[in-house]
Amino acid sequence: MNIMPVGIYLYEIDESFGPNVLAEYYLAQENKIDLEILKEFEEQHIQKEFLDTICWREDLRFYSSKISAESIERDNLFLGFVFKKDEDLVSLKSILDNIAAKVVEEFSKEKGKLEALLKKEFDSIFTLMEKLKEPTLIKETINDKTKKMLDNGKLQEARELINLGEDIPEKLSEEIKLAEQLLIDKFYKKARKSFLKAAELANIIQENDVVLFLTSKADQVVKFPELIKDREKIHGDMEKKIEEFQQNKLHLYHELIRPVDALINISNSFENHELTMSLTELLKNFKRADQLAKELFNLDTKIKENFEKL
Repeated sequence: MNIMPVGIYLYEIDESFGPNVLAEYYLAQENKIDLEILKEFEEQHIQKEFLDTICWREDLRFYSSKISAESIERDNLFLGFVFKKDEDLVSLKSILDNIAAKVVEEFSKEKGKLEALLKKEFDSIFTLMEKLKEPTLIKETINDKTKKMLDNGKLQEARELINLGEDIPEKLSEEIKLAEQLLIDKFYKKARKSFLKAAELANIIQENDVVLFLTSKADQVVKFPELIKDREKIHGDMEKKIEEFQQNKLHLYHELIRPVDALINISNSFENHELTMSLTELLKNFKRADQLAKELFNLDTKIKENFEKL
């Protein structure tokens, strides 16, 4: 499980003025999101109605997801990460879900407050990842919690937590490793069950950030079988349209653009980088073919008009 994002951003898409960054934080300014990527996100989220999407720039990926923000009456907020191409997107999605909930809870119109919130949540990712990798760190947080309980006179609760801290962190670490391996081996139902079991262990020792992460990851994994079905159906539909091209129905290139976009999103979910790059190249060619087909259609219309005058 490799998770090291290099930036985070919150933006809105205004109906009149387009995308606008509300807050952002980066480890280095060269990783900063630009207007061109924001425009691509606008097309994917608004025109094509994708809830989440990805743009590639050399060795970086820019991920964007729509935030459910009905409670603050906002339907145009989006949150995203910048990360290296080899990072674990499933885990990052799980983390982003939790950060999105905190953004809604603590939303402010002041840019300074929003950027402080993003930085705090961004920094907490590294603490969370270290906990998941190293059980001794969880033991240290348990020791800190028991000290506070003792200071507050909660002797019985402190004893119970100390006893749990003896073996639960190791069990938690082993269960997470098992879940990750099941995910790699494509046993999605078993992986989900294992992530939820790990979440239960984390809950016993009151590691709430770990609970939220593992529960969200289980929710992500359970979607995979349906995504595979969607991928197979889209692939089949595309094959039929490509066969129709043999009859010179060039306008059908336009109908292939959205399915390829969908396949790219699904491919990103499975971390299939080579397939994603091939699909991205295919999408570029479909868009070019669509433009040429439109030009050819317009030219054909003019030729017919000219011919009719003869």
